[in-house]
Amino acid sequence: MRKVVLYIAQSLDGYIAGEGGDLGWLDMAAREGEDYGYGEFIKSVDTVIMGRKTYDKVMSFGIGFPHPDKKCYVISRKRREAEGNPEFYGGNLGELVWRLRNEEGKDIFLDGGAEVVREFLERDLIDEYVISILPVLIGSGTRLFLEHEIFLKLRLVSSRAYDSGLVQLRYERKHDCL
Repeated sequence: MRKVVLYIAQSLDGYIAGEGGDLGWLDMAAREGEDYGYGEFIKSVDTVIMGRKTYDKVMSFGIGFPHPDKKCYVISRKRREAEGNPEFYGGNLGELVWRLRNEEGKDIFLDGGAEVVREFLERDLIDEYVISILPVLIGSGTRLFLEHEIFLKLRLVSSRAYDSGLVQLRYERKHDCL
């Protein structure tokens, strides 16, 4: 069965964006010339799910849609015209994930943002968490994990430290057997 994988970067103090959605702090990772496994990861997925704010931010860069070869769902309450190939989806997330998991294909990339991550987390729809922690403190902005009402156990699968100071953690959802 296909897995939903959250693959995302955050600051050491837990933010995925600075004030006003600023992502400038991510540039320090890009300057290192390392892709931190992203190239290999992106080959392992054929479907992307992202929030509307994340989609808008990515499109504001003016470089076009980053996943033209993948099926993409933008989670939004409103449908609209989109550049690239995304489908705006406002239905039940559990039904969407159930349908996708049961189709043939590669894994599913959950690309954020924080509100979509919280929705998936509260519905226990994330199978694997790949979190790259950058060695910066940005102090305020949007936290990766917003307040939520669920307790989940995770199992560390791997960790890797890079020369740049970035640490990548890979966790999977731990299902307790009764």
